[in-house]
Amino acid sequence: MDRIQQLQAFLAANPTDSFLHHALGLEYAKLGDDEKARQVFENLLMDNPGYVGTYYQLGRLLERQAQTEEAIRVYQQGMEAATQAGDRHAFGELRAALEDLIY
Repeated sequence: MDRIQQLQAFLAANPTDSFLHHALGLEYAKLGDDEKARQVFENLLMDNPGYVGTYYQLGRLLERQAQTEEAIRVYQQGMEAATQAGDRHAFGELRAALEDLIY
């Protein structure tokens, strides 16, 4: 059983587990399936907008797809979520990604 199948099996048992959804998105991205990765990341953020790490991954994916405006929006939303969560480290990473993109 490959990683994606394993994660899907775990998700069948725990469909609200944000970590598993995030991991599934990362696996799709690693395989170069950006569309499936994007769908997983976007669905995760709709269900759990406080899952801060996903904003960075989705932003990077959007950058790879040359969707700069969308990436900027995602990084900014992630910075807001990180602020609300009190996660300074994630905020700094998101801000650095945003600054790298726009400057």
